[in-house]
Amino acid sequence: MSGTPAAARACILAAVLCAIWCTLPAFAPDAPVPWGTAVLLAALGLGCEAAGRRSPSGGPGPVAAGAFLPVLLTAAFLLPPAAAALVAGSGSLAGRVQQPPSAARRMWGAAQLALTCAAASWAYAFLGGPATLGGGGAAPDFPRALLPACAAALAFSLVLTVLDGLVLAAAERRPVHRSVNALLPLALGPHLVHALAGLMTALLWRSPYGPLSALLVLLPMYLSCWVFAQYHREQAAHRATIRALVHAVDIKDTYTRGHSERVGRASVLIARELGMDDRRVEGLRFAGILHDIGKLGVPTRVLRKDGPLTPGERRIMELHPEYGHEIVRGIGFLDEARDAILHHHERLDGSGYPYGLSGSRIPEFARVVAVADAFDAMTSTRSYRRARPVSAALAELKRCAGSQFDPRMVGALDRALSRHGWSAADTAVTADEPREPYVSREPSGAAAGLRQDAPPIPRARSAAPLSGPSRDRRR
Repeated sequence: MSGTPAAARACILAAVLCAIWCTLPAFAPDAPVPWGTAVLLAALGLGCEAAGRRSPSGGPGPVAAGAFLPVLLTAAFLLPPAAAALVAGSGSLAGRVQQPPSAARRMWGAAQLALTCAAASWAYAFLGGPATLGGGGAAPDFPRALLPACAAALAFSLVLTVLDGLVLAAAERRPVHRSVNALLPLALGPHLVHALAGLMTALLWRSPYGPLSALLVLLPMYLSCWVFAQYHREQAAHRATIRALVHAVDIKDTYTRGHSERVGRASVLIARELGMDDRRVEGLRFAGILHDIGKLGVPTRVLRKDGPLTPGERRIMELHPEYGHEIVRGIGFLDEARDAILHHHERLDGSGYPYGLSGSRIPEFARVVAVADAFDAMTSTRSYRRARPVSAALAELKRCAGSQFDPRMVGALDRALSRHGWSAADTAVTADEPREPYVSREPSGAAAGLRQDAPPIPRARSAAPLSGPSRDRRR
């Protein structure tokens, strides 16, 4: 705990002492503690946490994290507060700690869950929850049993978030109320679900079928948590793959650094304006980010050439959609995004490349990315021409709608920008080479779409006409 701030150490120590104090009544000679139930629940908790420690690293957390909470709430329903605190503390001590300082985090986690579980047990007992569980020949009292269970979940969430707020205030000087306001809404829903699972487990535990029947609830819960964690790990792997590919393009083509992310954002704006579902919106974001991945197959001398491209170099540059399609063809999760990577330079009139598709034969994703790509190319300053204001870029897109671009996609982008805007950060300069001094001669209104702190453009190119989307040799 040497690297932990003094205030945080004091907070952890206070929580540990309070947790120990909460467990002391369980060891009184006349304490009504069903030790058999407590030991079995502690063993279940230890098993969940031990399985979580063996799960692969790099995911959103231990696989068993969600399965451990129903065990805690079952303990809150079946045991006195002191024994419930013991079950929570002993189980959490076996959990995996992913960040240092591990000792401080492990002690804090055990104390926090012990206090939280004790508070839930107190709330449950105060509302007469144990009497609603039945057992001993009596039937469970439904729906009355739901009220104390929900109250216990509320107490569990409230105490957990307050303790989190206190330790954040001690370690990072965050206001406690802000932390609680941010964490409580996120915690309450899942904890209510876990409370219902814990209530079902407690009912089965007290039923004639006995403790083994509780596995009918806990085992499916554990498996669902495992599947959910695997899904998040897969999504994290997808994002890591895309980041690596985009980073490789940015290193090779310094003229368009940051361009891919902005095309992804513009594609998402268009997709949402068109009412696409979340799965397709995410696919379009991937398509926009990876649309230029084929530039990895284009010689660097062509990508970074300062002068006009020769016809031969132009033909080489026009191969990048096919190179990109080959690179991502084996990445199954990209789905429709692969078509966008291959066809985002097709034109509605059939004069585009690589296959000269026209009209509706061009995939929808490709038509979206084509508009987003052209928009960002025009609103970004590069070494060979200055950026256009957003209004001028939209006017050019509308002029080319019907021949080069799908008018539906252009209209969607126009409506989305009128609603959400396009921030200065989104129109940042994309070339990172040093520039010669340049003094703008544009009136202030015409320069409204440019960053005030953008790196200057060479004098020799400052008077060049603004290139339209069909003439941008770097796209």
